[in-house]
Amino acid sequence: MDFGFTIAAYAVAAVLFILSLGGLSGQESAKRAVWYGIVGMAIAVIATMIGPGVGLWWLSLVLIAAGGAVGFQLATRVQMTQMPELVAIMHSLVGLAAVFVGFNAHLELVRVAQTLTEAGLPFPQPAGPLSMQAYEMLGTLSNFGALLGKKTAVEVGILRVELMLGIWIGAVTFTGSVIAYGKLAGRVDTAAKKLPGGHMLNAAAAVLSLLLAILYLQGWGIWTLLLLTVLALFIGYHLIMGIGGADMPVVVSMLNSYSGWAAAAIGFSLGNDLLIVVGALVGSSGAILSYIMCKAMNRSFVSVILGGFGGVTGPAMAIEGEQIAIDADGVAAALNEADSVVIIPGYGMAVAQAQQSVSELTRKLRAKGKNVRFAIHPVAGRLPGHMNVLLAEAKVPYDIVLEMDEINDDFPSTDVAIVIGSNDIVNPAAQDDPNSPIAGMPVLECWKAKQVFVSKRGQGTGYSGIENPLFFKENTRMFYGDAKKSIDALLPMID
Repeated sequence: MDFGFTIAAYAVAAVLFILSLGGLSGQESAKRAVWYGIVGMAIAVIATMIGPGVGLWWLSLVLIAAGGAVGFQLATRVQMTQMPELVAIMHSLVGLAAVFVGFNAHLELVRVAQTLTEAGLPFPQPAGPLSMQAYEMLGTLSNFGALLGKKTAVEVGILRVELMLGIWIGAVTFTGSVIAYGKLAGRVDTAAKKLPGGHMLNAAAAVLSLLLAILYLQGWGIWTLLLLTVLALFIGYHLIMGIGGADMPVVVSMLNSYSGWAAAAIGFSLGNDLLIVVGALVGSSGAILSYIMCKAMNRSFVSVILGGFGGVTGPAMAIEGEQIAIDADGVAAALNEADSVVIIPGYGMAVAQAQQSVSELTRKLRAKGKNVRFAIHPVAGRLPGHMNVLLAEAKVPYDIVLEMDEINDDFPSTDVAIVIGSNDIVNPAAQDDPNSPIAGMPVLECWKAKQVFVSKRGQGTGYSGIENPLFFKENTRMFYGDAKKSIDALLPMID
């Protein structure tokens, strides 16, 4: 009965997770989708706690309480600007869990084999029904041990492949996510860096990993798994170090995919169907999102994954002109005279927490009958959908938040384009400079508007370190200062 309840609960939880993922694709349904995920996870935890294999209740409750307390603290203290690095570090925990579960499965497999062999019973089990003596002996083992003890030779071989893959993917995910966290948090240099040998080191580590995997499957012992883990840790570190800051949104999405496949591997090792389903959902959706984002950047998915993007291919094109500053009075005057306005938000808006001020500016401009819209690039910010979340938080109407492909053709007929803390996604060098690190990347062509105002703290090159010719164009004026303070200064002047 308990087992039937667990299967039914897992099925309900899986459906809720699917609905949650589907709902997150739209701003209107995202809030409801989050609740689907919360309820699904609650059902999954409860079903696991009271289902077959339950044990160590006190420890489970302590761990759940501790995890809930940590999660609550993070949720209440982490700012929206820190969400990308929070997501990255959470991915690292999934990868680390996969490594631990994989080694535990190996050690438990060895222990069960030794126990059954000493009792004069075969292991792996021959095909067919178990003997009464085998049933009695398996009853003395832990629930997981009993599950392993029933496996045939083929099933044991499959388990070894599963746990080995789980360890390898988990280790890559762990160090890769830690480095991604460091780059997003500004604790690691965002430039693309590789050790001497670059891709050859990664290729050599991958070949050695394959060799060690073969040796492990042939029964050479746990030392092969340990070396495999070290190589995977290196691959995760070196791959992400070799990816430049401009690609970090893709990296976060890619690591999300890795963490999903690591979770699926955990599910195979533990015999947990829900983990397999959820891991496959997360892994496949993360991979699809990464591919979509690479298409939006006109980049090769494989090239980004292998750390092949982010470095300069040649001398950058010389930039002529100078950056001309403007004050709040000048920007306000232009906005009061404009009929159409396009606002392009970027990570600078998130850092300044300016979304509420931008929302109020939008409200005032629309109240005057002006056509105000937002242009969102697929990789704006440092997390997929980062800008959409911020604008939804500030209650900006969904129908005026448009994707790049929907609004790019409208810039020539736009009176004023306001860029708030963006650099790469509005950089004309992507089209004009073949030596630029972002050459070929589709960008928001805001420079085609009649006037462009760029809200920026200073004259720096931004997160990815790429100079932007937009700032030097004749129709561009630099609105220097903190984005929130700058927008707040405009609000009283909109008459």
